[in-house]
Amino acid sequence: MTTTPPLVPSEEPEPGTGTPTGPAGTGSPTGPSGTPTDPAPPTGSPSTEPSRSAAPGTGSGGAATDGVVSASAVMVTPRPPRQATYAYGRNSRQRIDAYWKPVPGQNPAKPAKGAKAKAKGAKNSRTRVQAQSPARPKAKPRPAVLILHGGYWLEGDKGGWKYFARRLTAQGFTVFSANYRLAPAAAWPAQRNDAAAALAFIKKNAKRWNVDPGNIVVVGSSAGGMLATQLGAYGEGAQRVRGVVALSPPNMPYLAYQDGAKPTATPGQRKLRRAVVDLIRCVPSQASLPCWKRVDDANTTSHVSAGDAPMLLMHSDEDLVPATQSTGLATALRAAGVPATVKVVEGKLHASALMNDEHVYPTILSWLKAHTD
Repeated sequence: MTTTPPLVPSEEPEPGTGTPTGPAGTGSPTGPSGTPTDPAPPTGSPSTEPSRSAAPGTGSGGAATDGVVSASAVMVTPRPPRQATYAYGRNSRQRIDAYWKPVPGQNPAKPAKGAKAKAKGAKNSRTRVQAQSPARPKAKPRPAVLILHGGYWLEGDKGGWKYFARRLTAQGFTVFSANYRLAPAAAWPAQRNDAAAALAFIKKNAKRWNVDPGNIVVVGSSAGGMLATQLGAYGEGAQRVRGVVALSPPNMPYLAYQDGAKPTATPGQRKLRRAVVDLIRCVPSQASLPCWKRVDDANTTSHVSAGDAPMLLMHSDEDLVPATQSTGLATALRAAGVPATVKVVEGKLHASALMNDEHVYPTILSWLKAHTD
């Protein structure tokens, strides 16, 4: 068995500098062609609240008129979290968005004018009061979720997951969405190294967002799902993350390469076949030894061991990336004693579009809560 090389970024990361961008948006920006976009809110998620009742027969405004009670619809959405963008490396693609809820009392207000003049005279009394007052209890560090976007390893952007990130922050998670270097400009394993570097950046700066660095789950979509399973299986994945959720992950790029050559292949599958060549910078059917080594390294199943992280792998039954991409990985994980679940929903849904199935988001949320403290 070959020794697993360490996960390190190809370029030395620089210290991240945050750029606050205000509350996270709720829109669903359209991504590049073939790129999954921001998961839309499920149908029926807004709740309605009846307006206050008025005396019968008083007319409009939510009051009863001739025995009929009207009601006004009210959109109930989570309170926007804080949001900032950071650099986890020198390359322009090595950026990560953070979504978090501030800890109460974390940013105390500045003293008002004249407070300094009064401070001297009140210093001794204030010191006595502080000595008698109980210390403010420390907030419990929150679990975190790192999201890796899809897009054939060729395209896509971290901003497409704003709504999903906002929903998870409302559930008590701190959420991060990372970009990574794209093929063909960056060859494999640059994408895996960037995902690992983004994760390391979160852990190194965990106190900034009150995150528990040992309580992080990675969620990936399509090509990002493959990167997520790589983080969970490469080396001792369970020491890196608490778990992996992957939507339509092409865990075995060589299988995707083969599927894209079939007469029944869809345009998306043919594009994925070409993307595999761009990712590993060689043509598997004309394989040389160095090429096969990259093909094998990009196959998550080849890295499975007893030290891997638990995984939830999801596809639709007519997915662009078929469930066979995950059943083999799940079988290998279970054989190694690692919990792995494959769930298949109906339809032609792919990647973030799986969220259109009403059961997918609740399943993901339940799994995340079960695998974090």
